[in-house]
Amino acid sequence: MKVDFYKHNIDKSDIKEAKKVLESIFLTNADVTKEFEKRFSKYLNSKYCVAVSSCTAALHLSLLALGVKEGDEVITTPMSFVATSNAILHVGAKPVFIDIEPETGNMDVSLIEKAITNKTKAIIPVHLFGNMCDMISLKKIADKHNLKIIEDAAHCIEGKRDNIKVGELSDLTCFSFYATKNITSGEGGAISTNNKELAKLLYKLRLHGINKDAASRYTKGFQHWDMDVLGWKYNISDIQSSLLLGQLEKIKLRLEKREKLALYYEKKLKNAGIKFIEVPTGCVSARHLFVIIVENRDKVIAKLKDVNIQVAVNYRSIHNLSYYKKSYDFKEEEFPLSNDLGNKVISIPLYPKLKKKEAKYVVKNLIDILDEK
Repeated sequence: MKVDFYKHNIDKSDIKEAKKVLESIFLTNADVTKEFEKRFSKYLNSKYCVAVSSCTAALHLSLLALGVKEGDEVITTPMSFVATSNAILHVGAKPVFIDIEPETGNMDVSLIEKAITNKTKAIIPVHLFGNMCDMISLKKIADKHNLKIIEDAAHCIEGKRDNIKVGELSDLTCFSFYATKNITSGEGGAISTNNKELAKLLYKLRLHGINKDAASRYTKGFQHWDMDVLGWKYNISDIQSSLLLGQLEKIKLRLEKREKLALYYEKKLKNAGIKFIEVPTGCVSARHLFVIIVENRDKVIAKLKDVNIQVAVNYRSIHNLSYYKKSYDFKEEEFPLSNDLGNKVISIPLYPKLKKKEAKYVVKNLIDILDEK
């Protein structure tokens, strides 16, 4: 048997919607994207949604929109994909890492205040693996110190914690529609906000800073456009948005399937004494990834590959990556919990198309491999 790490959920109905766009006049950002933004905002209970080309673009534009610039500092976590901290670098600011909670992998909110300086402008919590950070405590700290919050919710579209939904307590929230995400357009992302002025600015920033996109210029007759702010080419296309619309309607059903599989994993692995990232109390997980914690990680991965089980590493601690070590002279011991977790995590297959017999095969082989040690 072969078990793939991930299989996407784009189905015939999604392809049919994409075909409609391909047969229409506009392939780029137009009416289909506007419809997706409207429906995604409704799903999130936010007032505005700005669809963009990736979550990296979303993070970058969010920092720009909030005025974060060279010389500023942004507090975040080293346990994330590099996009989180890279976006901070791209606006000329400095990422200030704090260590994590070993049980969840999320940033340890109790460490935030010690990291705040007069240069701190914002906090970027990352809702890792689909489990939300403690946003209530984080919001209190941000308000106390007059700091902005950008949520990195690339893993966490469906997430809730303490009856707070993702995006509810922040200034801006960033999402990913990358190939392995819970809804996908291959590449893509979005920013949600309840701030009208920020939304207006973001709509311009995603398209070079000009005030009229191609679709509006076409449908409303000839109009001159202007550019009054320096932006980027970060818009999404109607082809991508057409794929997302149908998946958004199925998001609850597919979460239920991942939840059922995750609960099966939890029961079997706990009985076998295998450690894994658990869902925090009061948290509704988006179940984006199922992550186990093992010693001798690379040997375990090699043995899983030998039995045709594909896995991934999410993630090595960012402070150990060559660019960051060279640029900031980080040492492994600076963030010991992130360092330790980053050396032990393995993401095992978890997706709606995963069959029960495949999940059983993963569990059996994991137990056998770890028992060999």
